[in-house]
Amino acid sequence: MKLRAEIGDEKLEVELHRDGDTLVAAIDGREYRLEVSEPEPGVLLFKNEGKITEALVSARNGLGDPTEVTIRGRTHEVKLIDPKRLRGSAGGADQGDGAAEIRTAMPGKVVRIVVGPGSEVAKGDGVIVVEAMKMQNELKSPKAGVVKEVRVAEGATVTAGDVLAVIE
Repeated sequence: MKLRAEIGDEKLEVELHRDGDTLVAAIDGREYRLEVSEPEPGVLLFKNEGKITEALVSARNGLGDPTEVTIRGRTHEVKLIDPKRLRGSAGGADQGDGAAEIRTAMPGKVVRIVVGPGSEVAKGDGVIVVEAMKMQNELKSPKAGVVKEVRVAEGATVTAGDVLAVIE
């Protein structure tokens, strides 16, 4: 998964993928092989080359919303942006007549289905919650409409790019 991270005025290119139990993070071309655990909600432990770093992470609503991350007593506001979603929403999808698909950006597990088929949703309403890399992400409707179908069930394992729901 490729993301852009904005920390203050600094913009970083981030690429994440799993290699077994290891999270591989390439940040502006530098690669880190991390073991990640979440001993309690909002507390992440990263082990890299024998060193453990604790990060306190505030809750966020969704990808693109700023998150406060505290490491070694210093708090940073981090904004993650998925360039694929920016390209996908550039054509005014909220005003289009066609169906909009809600896809997962990375492998994970469906932990909750917020709305089912036939439900009316507004642009930005939560539809499905997926847990990926120990974080829960609420996938939101890209447009106002009606949920035509939900293609997954709670507890299902999903891979990057899977269509989870369709909004018309």
